[in-house]
Amino acid sequence: MTNDHTNDPTRPAAEGHEGPADENARVDATAAAAHPLDAAAAAHAVEGGPDARIAELEAERDALKDKLLRALADVENVRRRAEREVSDARTYAKTNFARDMLNVADNVRRALESVGDARDGMEGAAKTLVEGIELTERDLLNTLERHGVKKLDPVGEKFDPNLHQAMFEVPNPDVPNGTVVQVVQTGYVIGERCLRPAMVGVSKGGPKAANGEG
Repeated sequence: MTNDHTNDPTRPAAEGHEGPADENARVDATAAAAHPLDAAAAAHAVEGGPDARIAELEAERDALKDKLLRALADVENVRRRAEREVSDARTYAKTNFARDMLNVADNVRRALESVGDARDGMEGAAKTLVEGIELTERDLLNTLERHGVKKLDPVGEKFDPNLHQAMFEVPNPDVPNGTVVQVVQTGYVIGERCLRPAMVGVSKGGPKAANGEG
């Protein structure tokens, strides 16, 4: 009589042999290991359902969109900053040269002022010389202005500490307090910056300036 236990339902499966349930479990585990994202998505779908997954994807989309907009804004800021720096370099690179040229302008002005009223009686070569100096001054100022350097003419304006340097006060009850009434030395600006402040005399003792200033 043969002892065949192959069909004995109480006998455990022989080592190396699996039942249908064990084999299915092994296949599922292998698939999960091979595709962890799919497994996570499937687990999430089971836990929260499709609506939760949609909400999560929308949140990720919004976060990425926000990062993109911020990155674009940063790039635009860098571009504008670079353009401004290039523009400033072009405008203010010649600052030292322009400041040195102001000494030339001052000397020309002093030469004209030294003539004074004597100019009215000049004739011939002397008169021509003075007219030539005046022409030189105009050309010099026009050349400076073409390169962004402008002469300040603050007489009658409100004193501005960014552009003017007060040298003395002039008592005058008829002029609003803090008004520039005299220029001792001409001032200049280059672009939007002060190249040299104008040395001025400022009124004192007059009425208060308009808009509460003074």
